Amino acid sequence: MLKSPYHGGHLEVIVGPMFSGKSEELIRRLTRAVIARQRVAVFKPALDRRYHAAHVASHAGRSIEAVAVRDACAVRAHLAGEGVLLAAPDHTLPEVVGIDEAQFFGPDLGPLVLELAQAGVRVILAGLDLDFRAEPFGCIPDLLARAESVEKLTAICTVCGAPATRSQRLIGGEPARYDDPVVLVGAQESYEARCRVHHHVVR
Repeated sequence: MLKSPYHGGHLEVIVGPMFSGKSEELIRRLTRAVIARQRVAVFKPALDRRYHAAHVASHAGRSIEAVAVRDACAVRAHLAGEGVLLAAPDHTLPEVVGIDEAQFFGPDLGPLVLELAQAGVRVILAGLDLDFRAEPFGCIPDLLARAESVEKLTAICTVCGAPATRSQRLIGGEPARYDDPVVLVGAQESYEARCRVHHHVVR
């Protein structure tokens, strides 16, 4: 069991499609906590190396230092004092924990972040609520239901300019097939933001 001396823990979840500013908003909130001299720990999935291996970075270029981990169990290990970068001498938990691309952390993320919030930690997650098929992505729907605060961002549809809520995966410039693997890390070379009307998946 992770223990914290802090009170008032809660869970904040930031979701939306690709290019909606999720990481940007996560970085903004974490930066404010750093300015307030709070103890902050930031994590990202090790498989996401698009912009920087050791930073959470937005498409717009803002970034904050992070620890790249393989899964939620590795996050727990760091917070329990096994990670040299985050361990205080007394293994005190951070006041704020931020996690980017939360959809990649698997089913163990839910129990971990709820435990952290119960222990008094402010937990801020950013991730995709829908996969490229426009279906609920991993553990995110459950976390949305359990969070104290939810912010759903939209992007701009690259076809018509309407608010975009979906991530269009492109393979060779064409819509991906429904049975393609769910996880494919990429940016503008692989994805576009699309509205409901202009989002397509080949079945």
